[in-house]
Amino acid sequence: MFLDKLAAEGAAQNTLGSYGHDLRHFSTFTNARNRAAEDAPQAMIRQYLKSLSEAGLSAGTSARRLSTLRQFFRFLYAERVRSDDPTTALDSPRQGRRIPKLLSEAEVEALLMAAKVRSGREGLRLMALLEILYATGLRVSELVGLPMSGLSRDGLMLVVRGKGGKERMVPLSEPARDAVQDYLAVRETFIPKKGAAPGVRNQLFPSRSKEGHLTRARFSQMLKDLAPEAGLASNRVSPHVLRHSFASHLLANGADLRSLQQMLGHADIATTQIYTHVLDERLKSLVGQAHPLAHVPIRK
Repeated sequence: MFLDKLAAEGAAQNTLGSYGHDLRHFSTFTNARNRAAEDAPQAMIRQYLKSLSEAGLSAGTSARRLSTLRQFFRFLYAERVRSDDPTTALDSPRQGRRIPKLLSEAEVEALLMAAKVRSGREGLRLMALLEILYATGLRVSELVGLPMSGLSRDGLMLVVRGKGGKERMVPLSEPARDAVQDYLAVRETFIPKKGAAPGVRNQLFPSRSKEGHLTRARFSQMLKDLAPEAGLASNRVSPHVLRHSFASHLLANGADLRSLQQMLGHADIATTQIYTHVLDERLKSLVGQAHPLAHVPIRK
């Protein structure tokens, strides 16, 4: 019932799979104690979270599972299946502040230049994917699943359907617009002639996959293969790293957090604030280079 509601609201298959896995794990725990998951009291949920810690799971994993339970019990309360929400007084496990892995602006430029020298239709597609990703910071699932209708008629904007089925508009840079136009000239050649998934012609990046569009795994592998050509280690390059790089570079060059939040599709600005570490480093560098007393030796 809970997962059906999420699916009806447009939740991605990966999200549904993650929630389903978390709830099955929790149900196994409660069933072993002769309780159905939906009837679990707060004390049992605390025991469950404690068991995750004792099993050596990271604080991040425990926090994610608690987030799933919060949404599950909030749903049960709203549907009047329960008269209370046992997760309201539970604190999330403490997590260390993880700084996203990034590429420098020069390294992203090297990656783009390496893609530019690729020949043929594959090169044009890769260039379009890279330019869109670095221009917009889309999640990889949003990027590969872009429909043709998501591209505005003038080619200046993308309409993106993000988490929870929420739509947002993001602008395309001039290099991204040019790369997309070059790719559109060969896009038809990627549409399978036989055995195609329904709706494949509606995809911006069509392929033979069961979804009808380029898969996340395939795009990730394309980046891994490209990295050495740009002088980068393959393990440093991924769609998520480029999303982080986009956000950090944009913020470092003067973008405000609210605009960045909108472009990234974050529901909570607290998620976007992780990128303020860029400003911290920028300010430290500025003070070290420009302050009149920065290079004056300290008198003893």
